[in-house]
This record gives sequence, C-alpha cells and structure tokens, in this order.
Amino acid sequence: MNDPTGNDPDVNGPDVNGPGARPETDTETGRGSGAAAGASDDRPLPKGAPSPQGASVPDGATTPHSAVGDGLTGWRAALRGRSELGVCVLLLAVGVLVLTDAMTMDTSFAQRGPVGPKTVPYVVGAGLLAVAVLLAVDVLRGGRGEAEGGEDVDLDEPGDWRTVALLAGIFLANAALIGPIGFPASGALLFWGSAYALGSRNPGRDPLIAAVLSVFTFVVFNNLLGVPLPGGPLMEVL
Repeated sequence: MNDPTGNDPDVNGPDVNGPGARPETDTETGRGSGAAAGASDDRPLPKGAPSPQGASVPDGATTPHSAVGDGLTGWRAALRGRSELGVCVLLLAVGVLVLTDAMTMDTSFAQRGPVGPKTVPYVVGAGLLAVAVLLAVDVLRGGRGEAEGGEDVDLDEPGDWRTVALLAGIFLANAALIGPIGFPASGALLFWGSAYALGSRNPGRDPLIAAVLSVFTFVVFNNLLGVPLPGGPLMEVL
C-alpha cells in the first residue's frame, strides 16, 4: 500500500531517522561518522590531566620524564654512549701503576749493563698511557668500536665456568710451586695446563712446547734482563 505522501519505503529505502538508518557521509570534507569520534579528542582536558603529547596542562604540574627525552644533563649527557672511556680510565690507571712500580724498583742487585729490569716496565707503562690518551681522544671525537663481521656470540648461553675454574687452579698452582720446584718446571706446568684448559689435547706436542717456552722465558728474564727467578732443582743440575 502506497504512502499518501509519496514516500514508498520499498523504493526510497528505510527512513534515515529510523532504527536501520545508515550514517551520512560528508563528501565535501571527506569525513564520515568517524568525524564525531575525532572531534572528541579536541575537547578541553581537565585541569592537571596530561595531554596526548606527554606534557602536562599549565597548572604548575611537572613535565613527565618522557617529554624531556632521557632527562640527562651536563656530564652524564656528554658520557652517554661512550662506554669506551671506561677502558681508557682502566688503561691509564694500569699505566700509572706500572710506571710507579718501575720507578720505586730496587735495581742495585740486578743491574747488568744499560738494559736493566726497569726498561721493560717503562716501555709498557708509557705504551699504556699513550694508548689510553689516543683512545680517549678518538672516543670524544665520535669514534665508536664496531662489532666484527664474523662475531657470533650467543648471550643466552651460560658461561663456561669449568674453563674458568681450571685456569684459576692452574695459576694458583704455579704461584704455589714456583718456589719449591723453580720457574722452569712451574712455568711448563702453567703453559701446558692453560693449553689443556682452553681445549688443546695433544699429549706429545703440548708438553714439549710448554717446556721450551718456560725455559726461554727463564733465560730471558734471569740471564738477559737481570730479573732473578727461582731456578729450582732443575737449573741446579743443569
């Protein structure tokens, strides 16, 4: 049956104000029903409430930490991202320690010729200081160390505490045995044990190389540099 007003619901569709009405779209502005939702974001915020950008309403409240970046100022901001400076400080401290120990060393019993026991500590200490200064200058100028292309380290893997314990035990054994059996024998055990702890398992080659290195080190320090090392029973026989 036709409506006397001429609006046939079957032809014109449901009433725009009825339950099944579809939202109108503003074709000129390009916004549809979402415009009303967007407009709600422009409503004034309550006093003291934070704005969407993270800053507070000007009522005396402090600005959130996120609105001012990381919040670091002064020397902390200058050192951010420059952890290599810690290595510089460590190298500097070790260099000063080595030079101080070399200057206070008593060489009256070991001086033989122009090259004495102070020579090597002086060279090592000066080198450490030079490296510390050069590294600090490079870091402050923006230089940064880059990871090696082939570096493959799984940070989720636990530490190899067995190897650490073996190395610690070998060094302690060398410190305890160097007096009774002498440096050549204890040094050979030190080199051989370190190679074993780090994965070398050649029973014929490793002891031989360790013995040669130990005797060579003893001769260089004891005979050439004048730094007395305990020879032990082996050197007394030889």
